[in-house]
Amino acid sequence: MRTILRRAFVAALVVACGTAGVASAQTADEIVEKTLTALGGREALGKVTSRHVTGKVAVATPGGDLPGTIEIFNQAPNKVRTLLNLDASALGGGTVTLDQRFDGTSGIAMSSMQGNQEITGDQLANMKNADFPTPLLRYKEHGTTIALAGKEKVGDHDAFALTVTPKAGPASRVFVDADSYLPVRLIVTLDLPQVGRVEQTSDLTDYRVVDGVKVPFSIHNSSSVQTVNVTITSVEHNVKLDPAMFGK
Repeated sequence: MRTILRRAFVAALVVACGTAGVASAQTADEIVEKTLTALGGREALGKVTSRHVTGKVAVATPGGDLPGTIEIFNQAPNKVRTLLNLDASALGGGTVTLDQRFDGTSGIAMSSMQGNQEITGDQLANMKNADFPTPLLRYKEHGTTIALAGKEKVGDHDAFALTVTPKAGPASRVFVDADSYLPVRLIVTLDLPQVGRVEQTSDLTDYRVVDGVKVPFSIHNSSSVQTVNVTITSVEHNVKLDPAMFGK
């Protein structure tokens, strides 16, 4: 059971890794601007300084799904906290709490079963690059480059494939629906100390407008390690968050 939960814990940690947004056109710059427009526009996105998300989560394991709840707290420019409570009764356990925090500089992952461990390497760099509410707003200021790599299929739809390369840290691929210009898939490869190199795919669907900006209410994360499904139930913007909640 410890092995299964350890993998579930690793999978849960990548849920909160930042998802960028992008869209369609002849150049990468045009794609970025169309994506920002599809997400609500620069003005509306610029007004979002914090976010509190609640929802349900299901982590797939060989012994059965572990259902639970999820809370995500974001504070500009890149602070994030993800709190999961998983029901491990299917594996003969009780409630497992996973609490991942990043204060903009350092991160820690805390587990009621495994204790605490520092977030390092690719995962830490990826969190530093996850500018809120979307890295696209100021990506050039941070030295990130975005290149258009053509079109690919995501499900039954055509999508523009963008390669996002930050100044430091792992590159990612973002796929933007050719009709809606909304980001529908993110792929990033992280070198995780617990399991090695893992390619994580996040599929984003069920976009809804909240305070003038579009937010995906369904997120499907998959990798060779684990599958995690997140269903968002509520989104609040510009809530007052205590800076201490992101620290150790």
